[in-house]
Amino acid sequence: MAEPLSAAVVLRALKREGLTTVEHGEWRTHNRNGVGPWGPVHGVVLHHTATSGTDDSVRLCYRGRSDLPGPLCHGVIDKSGRVHLVGHGRANHAGLGDDEVLRAVIAERYGERPPSPNEQNTDGNARFYGFECINLGDGEDLWPDAQLEAAERAAAALCRAHGWQAKSVIGHKEWTDQKIDPVGFGMPGMRERIAKRLAGKPEGEPPTPPDPSGSAP
Repeated sequence: MAEPLSAAVVLRALKREGLTTVEHGEWRTHNRNGVGPWGPVHGVVLHHTATSGTDDSVRLCYRGRSDLPGPLCHGVIDKSGRVHLVGHGRANHAGLGDDEVLRAVIAERYGERPPSPNEQNTDGNARFYGFECINLGDGEDLWPDAQLEAAERAAAALCRAHGWQAKSVIGHKEWTDQKIDPVGFGMPGMRERIAKRLAGKPEGEPPTPPDPSGSAP
């Protein structure tokens, strides 16, 4: 069992992995904890937003929809590789999935892919962190290298903080057969990237951008 990381620890873990983060609204306390459990947590789910544009996508993931209140994930990864933090705690992202997949993720023992999901009997929102990557998911919208690297780093950051391996990271479509995301990159290859990153040391916080006014702090 793994207790969820605090908001401060999540932020620190992402920065230690070399990511640029953008904090939105009251993300540290923005969650769905009042309608269901949060934790124990066992892994990370990667998604695509099926939207375009950073501002609109982040706004949607923070606020949610009329039929699905936000937050819709914990972080939104834009095309430039920035991670926009929109929630902490239970989020409406994974939904119901297969308990056999969860067992495989917890054990971190499966082949190239976890077992194929065919049931919706387990609450994924209680068990997984989620990152939404801005992409239309039509197979034509390109995935910039910076965005893929940020997805790799973000997943690795939380795995490193928990002591998990790369097989604790799955795609939404690997959790439930009701979803197709992410489209445009393969999860086996992404897990290979994450495993390589976890084998090394985190790269530390990115340098603070210079003051555009040229004045000293």
